[in-house]
Amino acid sequence: MRILLINVPHPAIGSRIPDDHLPPLGLLAVGGPLIDDGHVVRLVDGEFGPAATGDLVAESVRWRPDAVLFGHSGSTSGHPVIAEVAAAVALALPGVPIVYGGVFPTYHWREILRDEPYVTAIVRGEGEETARRLMAALAAGASVAAVPGIAFRDEAGPRATPDAGVIRDLDAYRVGWELIDHARYSYWGGLRAVVVQFSRGCPHLCNYCGQRGFWTRWRHRDPVRFARELARLHREHGVRVVNFADENPTVSKKAWRIFLEALIAEDVDLILVGSTRADDIVRDADILHLYKRAGWARFLLGLESTDAATLARIRKGATTTTDREAIRLLRRHGILSMATWVVGFEEETDRDYWRGLRQLLSYDPDQIQMLYVTPHRWTPYFRLAAGRRVIQTDRRRWDYKHQVLATRHMPPWRVLLWFKFIELAVQGRPRALARVLFHPDRGLRHAMRWYTRMGRRVWPHEIAGFLRDPLVRDGPSVAAFWGEPQEAEEESMRASRPERPVVSRLNA
Repeated sequence: MRILLINVPHPAIGSRIPDDHLPPLGLLAVGGPLIDDGHVVRLVDGEFGPAATGDLVAESVRWRPDAVLFGHSGSTSGHPVIAEVAAAVALALPGVPIVYGGVFPTYHWREILRDEPYVTAIVRGEGEETARRLMAALAAGASVAAVPGIAFRDEAGPRATPDAGVIRDLDAYRVGWELIDHARYSYWGGLRAVVVQFSRGCPHLCNYCGQRGFWTRWRHRDPVRFARELARLHREHGVRVVNFADENPTVSKKAWRIFLEALIAEDVDLILVGSTRADDIVRDADILHLYKRAGWARFLLGLESTDAATLARIRKGATTTTDREAIRLLRRHGILSMATWVVGFEEETDRDYWRGLRQLLSYDPDQIQMLYVTPHRWTPYFRLAAGRRVIQTDRRRWDYKHQVLATRHMPPWRVLLWFKFIELAVQGRPRALARVLFHPDRGLRHAMRWYTRMGRRVWPHEIAGFLRDPLVRDGPSVAAFWGEPQEAEEESMRASRPERPVVSRLNA
């Protein structure tokens, strides 16, 4: 089959402002196994330009695919764009199957199949093996009802097949790097870059995060093979920056140390950036020198809040003491710390913001990433927030960078003022500015200046967007806006099909 993978342009400010673009790892991860099965596969990346819907449709028609696959890491906020492009492609290519995968369609398959008739099937959960089986069935003209891990339409309406199960050996499927021109993708201010995954999932129970639900359990690549792949990408394609998509790659200290030592042995000049938990950094205090030697330059630490009650409510399983110590250890070893900070919890007041700012200043992170609390159906937090009032009904704005929920004690404009003031106070304090201007490590100084420049460009867009995009006063509840929590959806599905029970491992 001729299979076309389409990565639509994401509407988020963070995707549109930077001059850098990262390759769409999810589509490449599906593309590699499809190529190995003998299919002719092509990727069209709409992030460049960004490409207009008409251009993506014209390119699709020119290539004459037998199937078109959509997916996007942006998930909720990317879905309206995928829906628009997929509908136009289906109209231009009647009869060509449209397949959609990713986190959002995995948890919203009923609504998508009900409201978007041009979607042929949805890949639920991990896509590598499921996409292979689905494409094989379509190529043979066979029924897709026997393919596990999908959702599709039959005479009775939308339905899902039994779950495909977790991929135990992540090294059994390769990323289709040959689908991209590496020279087009960059990060860190123009350096050639890729996105990779060492691991999938997370063993922790934070209820605002969907990692545990979507990936089911934590697994990792073979550390030595993974290090060898990164080295090959550097030597053969000139890759300099490796952005880890893992939520928590450092879960196993033993496996992580093997990876670090293997990458050091490859002797390649790489810059590694990614996310992890502060307690893993503290745990690894004795091997942080290996992190630095392997190329680690920055870790995003999900601090979320300094309020103990909030941390308990979201089941973060962290302490402010650990967070502060992790930042201190990273600085000692020449690794930047970026603290994520979430605002918009229902009971917050001016006093809470002031106390949080003082705590953040005491943490002294190198950089900060401010986010708004955003409930998604695939997280347990969705149930906790089900009764909260939605003030942003444009789904393209559900990207963690826009206020979407009302707070009990503060109007949206005041939340925005605190949001921007905390950013300014943390990024603009004398100690932080001194690091940006005079940090002794030239590479880290470049990184902080690049991030600061991007922040200056984003600021006016965020404020203008708040003034331009109307927020509703009497919006629906989260539950009314998005439908039932996922657990209820799965129970309803099982009750309607007792003869073929679907036990969802995605929620295990």
